[in-house]
Amino acid sequence: MQLFFRYSKKTLGSPVFRFLWTLVLIITISSCVTNRKYQLVQKNDVNKSNLRTDSVMREYKTVQFEYRLQTNDIVSIRFESLTPKEYDFLSIQTGATNPNLVAGGGLLFGDLIDDRGEIPFPVVGRTKVGGLTVFEAQNFLQGLANQYLESPTVKVRLLNYRATFLGEVHREGVILMQNNRVSMLEALGLAGGLTDLADKTNIKLIRQKGDKTEIIYINLQDENFITSPYYYVYQNDVIVAPPLKQRPYQRYFSANISVLLSAITLLIIVLTYTK
Repeated sequence: MQLFFRYSKKTLGSPVFRFLWTLVLIITISSCVTNRKYQLVQKNDVNKSNLRTDSVMREYKTVQFEYRLQTNDIVSIRFESLTPKEYDFLSIQTGATNPNLVAGGGLLFGDLIDDRGEIPFPVVGRTKVGGLTVFEAQNFLQGLANQYLESPTVKVRLLNYRATFLGEVHREGVILMQNNRVSMLEALGLAGGLTDLADKTNIKLIRQKGDKTEIIYINLQDENFITSPYYYVYQNDVIVAPPLKQRPYQRYFSANISVLLSAITLLIIVLTYTK
């Protein structure tokens, strides 16, 4: 036993073992992620001594955002009036059922806007709503219903307002939003938030605009992002959260470093002992 400890002490003090320990230490330190890389929308908030409680620290004016209906949007249009049912042709459900839209356990019904931005209605014919906001479309259809129905009320809702989140988020996939005015931060919350290993300074945004696709990189760690024109999520946005460079070390190396180090130590001790 004394012989074993004598050889072990000799092994632990050997240049090879010290080199391995130094290498492991360097890799471990380089794989560390500072608190600053975790925090979103920063503005000198790291120094907590400068923060004042129960007071407004800063104010920002956000970009006005109004989503405009476009081709392939699915909208729910409901007509209600005092007109007898046998004459109320606008209240007849003309949209198709979309089984992919589920809310509250029930299927939602809607009308698909075609490539000309139009929706067909009985008697009235094809009506263009593309390019209008939800409220503009509602007011336009209200004026249309006033011509045919008694005391009508029109309600328009966008059903398939969605975005796709990929990469370093807790829940990858498509999220369906009930509101068509959703900020990027709120949408990320719906996706479970970013992981600790997400590079929050280079979030990739892929946005469809007509027949073009835009690629934008946004910095979610900068508080000035609140004033960015990309603060709100658009229909069919794709958000890709890339990993930090420390991800391979954190995910794979750290989990196996103790086993690897133990195996190397045992090997050196055995080799030294056999000599």
